[in-house]
Amino acid sequence: MTPLTHGGHAASGAVLAHEAHAMSGAVWVPLLLVLLLAGGYLVAAARDARGWDRRRSAAWLAGCALLAVAVGPLAQLPDDPRGHMAQHLLLGMLAPLGLVLGAPVTLLLRIAPPPTRRLAGRLLRARPLHLLAHPVTAALLSTGGLALVLLTPLYAAAERQSALHHALHLHYLAAGYLFAWAVAGPDPAPGRPGLAVRLGALLGAAAGHAALAKYLYAHAGTLPPGLTDPDPAAFRSAAQLMYYGGDIAELLLAVALFATWYHRPARLHPLSRVPSGQWRAGRGTH
Repeated sequence: MTPLTHGGHAASGAVLAHEAHAMSGAVWVPLLLVLLLAGGYLVAAARDARGWDRRRSAAWLAGCALLAVAVGPLAQLPDDPRGHMAQHLLLGMLAPLGLVLGAPVTLLLRIAPPPTRRLAGRLLRARPLHLLAHPVTAALLSTGGLALVLLTPLYAAAERQSALHHALHLHYLAAGYLFAWAVAGPDPAPGRPGLAVRLGALLGAAAGHAALAKYLYAHAGTLPPGLTDPDPAAFRSAAQLMYYGGDIAELLLAVALFATWYHRPARLHPLSRVPSGQWRAGRGTH
């Protein structure tokens, strides 16, 4: 997202600004957090006395690997709309799917002591979570959030403020995880709508994502607003990446949705309701 420069002084200023941005962002901190996510999950899986499904572990590690690419190599590239769009696809669509398919809540419930399981049960039954985790709400937070960034001065403001820049990345990840969990997550989700609602939310989000990409491509000369020296060609390339990359991510999510639905009758539910109103861990999601 670096503005085009005209002259040596402006170019030097842009390089210094990018270096300062990279240093202030402390890129090793996000990488360390990703490493902790991967390591913590593996430690938890090893503690499961009944044996945790290795496919779940592989999905989680794949999600962590995509996160590492997004906050590592891509974060070190010169500021460019295409690089930032690739980060969005990894943080907001592809990595969350891998993390969701890792079923971390189910893993926690299998190894956690009873008080922790009871707390998790209360959280899963909480009305605010039901509202946030509804597929339609999650789709609005994910696709709608990206539209808000690209169609308002938020994009340009994030280039000037490192804290806002990282906050947007965190939003992409959280909203993407919530949407993938709401649509196709194997973890328990009391009150989750049926297949028709989830499929409709996925199709609506895919249509909105594609429409936003086309709109950005058609108005690359004026979007995102607030940039001092926009690069229309770069934003058209970013819009193409958003369009085709989004199709791939949404297709993978659709596959996960139908796989979850197809195997549901044969799957032993990870949680079962008991008369006391508490929740207990089941036998997993093998």
